[in-house]
Amino acid sequence: MNEIAKGFFYIGVDDLDLDLFESQYIVPEGMAYNSYLIQDRKVAILDTADRRKGEKWLQNLQQALDGRTPDYLVVHHMEPDHSALIGQVTDLYPTIQIVASAKAIQLLGQFQPGRSFNTLAMKEGDTLSLGEHTLQFFAAPMVHWPEVLVSFDAASGTLFSADAFGKFGALSTCGFYGDEDNDWVCEGRRYYFNICGKYGAQVQALLKKVSALPVKTIAALHGPILRKDLSYYLDLYNTWSSYGIETPGVFVAYASIHGGTADVALKLADLLRAKGCPKVATCDLTRDDRAEAVEDAFRYGTLVMAACSYDAGLFTPAYDFLHSLQMKGWQKRRVALIENGSWAPSAGRVMKEMFAAMKEVQQVGELVTIKSRFKPEDQPALEALANAILT
Repeated sequence: MNEIAKGFFYIGVDDLDLDLFESQYIVPEGMAYNSYLIQDRKVAILDTADRRKGEKWLQNLQQALDGRTPDYLVVHHMEPDHSALIGQVTDLYPTIQIVASAKAIQLLGQFQPGRSFNTLAMKEGDTLSLGEHTLQFFAAPMVHWPEVLVSFDAASGTLFSADAFGKFGALSTCGFYGDEDNDWVCEGRRYYFNICGKYGAQVQALLKKVSALPVKTIAALHGPILRKDLSYYLDLYNTWSSYGIETPGVFVAYASIHGGTADVALKLADLLRAKGCPKVATCDLTRDDRAEAVEDAFRYGTLVMAACSYDAGLFTPAYDFLHSLQMKGWQKRRVALIENGSWAPSAGRVMKEMFAAMKEVQQVGELVTIKSRFKPEDQPALEALANAILT
């Protein structure tokens, strides 16, 4: 338990044993389920935690309460890693009132069928007075669920931002505060684009609301508490949610069965570096973390896709990666294509079809086709592709 400001406590828990967040994202440094408590004339719990860490969270709660009975449980986000312990809280404190959006209250009944709760619905602009602390609520639909609220406490200058400004990693491994965290931007980016990437317009709308507030601290539901250089994090979120280019350079992603496609992709990467490309990143889609590949596809302005043909279509790891980009709303980027096919190349056709379904994606250069292995006669086409990428 940490007292962040007068009457404002952190009661969240780390999960160091979790292998996959949301059953899909690797978290080698664990995950934090953040939760907060405000002690005032009224007492408010702000979100709970995942049931995996229920016992520890309840211990933190009771220690911070110091014998008092909570009046409110504020639910900013109904996803189960933040709301799974609502039932236990209401069992312990039957008079507590659940404060949430109308949509969250509906979802509460779906997640905990057969139970009744004492609820108070909040909407945009509503306030909840606790005494010296007053929470003002702002709707944040689809950041990244439809029921999300964020709240602002003027007394401490704290924005309780739900899943916005979160990151992968337990606080015990990455630091309690953002200024202690050496890799916030890396894991924050991977988190953002895989969790919220599709909802850039909605994040932009939330940023406009936040910009009018005198925010001193951002307390997200995952990751460190942000209290210094807030403009840095706000600027990153503005770039990410507007689908701007964060880092000038090229991302080369390849999916190879027997090494031929990997060879030509890495040759192109070396060629781009030799020609002065400011940054070239590469990824083996058959082995590397797909969430990191999604992250880098959004980070850079140009994506090179190199993939082999498979079953008259596209090799599965490449197809799955492009499907992930479609799901996350990848857009406003350039793409260059390399295909490999020993007898009937088909990868290029499928990649073109998949990119055509994405928004504002421009193909640069001509499709380069390799037959089984790269040969000296393929060099001019690769040179031409590198020049087109750097133009």
